[in-house]
Amino acid sequence: MTLLLVLVVGGVIGWLASILMRTDAQQGIFLNVVVGVVGALIAGVLITPLIGGAPITSGAFDIMSLFASFLGAVVLLAIVNLFRRGSIR
Repeated sequence: MTLLLVLVVGGVIGWLASILMRTDAQQGIFLNVVVGVVGALIAGVLITPLIGGAPITSGAFDIMSLFASFLGAVVLLAIVNLFRRGSIR
């Protein structure tokens, strides 16, 4: 059940991050889920030690973990855009 929640919440987080970074037109549902879950993993390593909480990949679904996972997804998309386009946006 936790895996299903991580995939659904990761998909929503990836979709919201792709809207913010203006990459939604190039991504489908699968890439949104991948961006959300990988963003949550990045958040677990980089962001949650700074702001506290736990990433959604550990099963925590509070507002701090959702925000950290969203920031991780935005960081992931910024890095991808930097390599693909030469700019963050």
